[in-house]
Amino acid sequence: MRWLVGWSSTAASAAGFASPTGYDGPATGYGGSANAYGGSASGYGGSGGVSGYAGSAGATGYDGETLHPVGSQLLWGDPDPLWAVGDWRPDEVRVVRADAQNRIAVLGTCGATDEQLRLGLIAARGGALRHLTNWPGSYTAVVQVGRRITVCGDLAGARPVFHTPWAGGTAYATAALPLADLIEANLDFGHLAALLAAPDVPAALHDTTPYDGVRRIPPGHALVLRAGAREIAGYEPVASLAVAAPPADADSAVDAVRDALVEAVRARLSAPRHVPDLDPGPVPGMGPAARRAARGMPVPGIGADLSGGPASGTLALLAAGLPGMPGTLLGHGTGAGERLLAVTFNDLAVGGREAELERAGALAANPRLHHVVVTGAEETLPYADLDGPLTDEPGPSLVSAARHRARLAAGSADHFTGHGARQVLDAHPARLADLLMDRQRRHLVRPVAALTKADGSVMVPARVYSAARRLARTPYRAGVEALAERLMRRRFDEPHGAVGASLAALTWAGPGPAARWMTGEALAEVSVLLQGSLNRSALGPGLRPGDYRARAALARSAADLRVLEQAAEIRSQRLHSPFLDNQVVRACRALPEALRVKPGARSAILRTVLQGAGVSDLPPGWGTPSHASSAAAARAGLRLAADTLMDLFTTPLLAEAGLVEARVVRQAVRATADGDPLPLDGLADLVSLELWLRRLLARRGTCWTGTPARARAVPSGITPRRGALAPGV
Repeated sequence: MRWLVGWSSTAASAAGFASPTGYDGPATGYGGSANAYGGSASGYGGSGGVSGYAGSAGATGYDGETLHPVGSQLLWGDPDPLWAVGDWRPDEVRVVRADAQNRIAVLGTCGATDEQLRLGLIAARGGALRHLTNWPGSYTAVVQVGRRITVCGDLAGARPVFHTPWAGGTAYATAALPLADLIEANLDFGHLAALLAAPDVPAALHDTTPYDGVRRIPPGHALVLRAGAREIAGYEPVASLAVAAPPADADSAVDAVRDALVEAVRARLSAPRHVPDLDPGPVPGMGPAARRAARGMPVPGIGADLSGGPASGTLALLAAGLPGMPGTLLGHGTGAGERLLAVTFNDLAVGGREAELERAGALAANPRLHHVVVTGAEETLPYADLDGPLTDEPGPSLVSAARHRARLAAGSADHFTGHGARQVLDAHPARLADLLMDRQRRHLVRPVAALTKADGSVMVPARVYSAARRLARTPYRAGVEALAERLMRRRFDEPHGAVGASLAALTWAGPGPAARWMTGEALAEVSVLLQGSLNRSALGPGLRPGDYRARAALARSAADLRVLEQAAEIRSQRLHSPFLDNQVVRACRALPEALRVKPGARSAILRTVLQGAGVSDLPPGWGTPSHASSAAAARAGLRLAADTLMDLFTTPLLAEAGLVEARVVRQAVRATADGDPLPLDGLADLVSLELWLRRLLARRGTCWTGTPARARAVPSGITPRRGALAPGV
């Protein structure tokens, strides 16, 4: 894991945050220099301290000790220090300074030059935050202008920012667990209940995290700190209700998506190539590739997933087709120095993806691609291997992390994935209501006709149109109140087929698939949270139900991808998801609704993107969606792991927290293993949350050093909550 962490202290107590060593003293506390790469704190362009303040980075803890993050490098010092923590590459951490009081730090993959960073710093001094989010790549920007600190989150939510009050000021980080350790936070059971009952409803989760007292800023916002005081500011323009937006041109919108994707891919290709740690030596009977895979080392250079689907195929072909050397380095791997490694996963335990594999093989015939097929049997099914590292937050991808790790172990040091394409390009069913609000009824014909063909009933058009019109006329407040009522009365209607799922999605908010197995007390708590959220300003002007649901789905997917990256992490490997870059998300949001709702819109848009980039020879059937194999793999894995899951829920921590009853979950696991059509996503939510709680409580140590008397997060474990709602709700 990699994150940045720092704090903003009040001016009056700045001296109290100084290390006892003084201005010229060391700023480490873990036996080395402040730079984790072996240099001094000035290796990024400045001294560890700030002119005018005594001391170096570090804060005095409860017992007079000096606090520092474990394994960190200091970017700048007191009174508002900032650290980069983890195995950052040298090119992933950049600090540009105008003077001792004005500087910008960019962590991650950023396509901006140093001069562009300086211009962004100048713009940020005047309060223009959006300039900091316009560069290609995926990164976190931190700007310090005097005592004002600005930390920008991204639009998708894949690089979140967290904050918490601490020592009279505010501590912030791009991970929640370090802040939870800092304040010894307990679990936020209301947040955990909302994760199960309404994971796709921002009103239920609001700005909470699994740790009580640690908050997150919403996507599209920035955290602004002024001498310890915090403010959450949005940097995206707000739609006007007085002047209608001009009609979007489909061709120019698709061209903008192509340009954004090409720039996102080029930003990764232009970064310095990374060679993983050298092979420590031969192993009898194993070649270099086998040794590398056994030791968890990726292939040097750049690669991509190639599943046969449109998203991964688009990125692989774009990366292979751009000028330069997109593949491996000379002397590593193929020796050609030009071919891009394309990895395809072939599930031998579950069939149904033969057509996709055939299309992947046809795409891999490109001479600039080096194709590798990774096979997996029953040991790579979901739920087969439930051991793994502790992640910052829980997510349903924990049950399939070993499956992804098996594929990524054969990947490159820099590996492209197509995650996020479905959420940024596809049309959420609730967008049909947006079309009615815009008086564009004629564009409902094609999606409704596709649903009618899939269902075979002549009543489908009337049902879909009636549901869309009802949603278009329903205020946001009424939609949230309806969900709160459903949770309180335990009404969970199971949708059947594509039409049922679409009708269920034509609401402002819906219950999560795991809600049916939660206790009445936990559901009542989430219902109270939803009703309390109505007192806050939940929606900006002009935001419509379809756009609202699509943004929530994107944030949910991005958060789960972040969990997956941590759970399936391969040492020295970086996963790149260009579809979640700010500029790509902006370009996709500009696509007209009429284009989005057409059946097969995602594959058609990506086909046009490839044609504009000079790639036109695509195999027949490219872009055909297939979800059956994923559901079949999840069901097969759950069937094989049924006994393990039954043991897991013998005395679950979720039951101690009052969220579920162990007997109910065991019955659901057994029924699903026997073939009952219960929602697999709901069981994945339950299992992943239980696994995460167990890993969190079994954890030893803390994210901070120099704190012998400090306890870690959740020091008291799970406190049983029975017979009453959570305090303060």
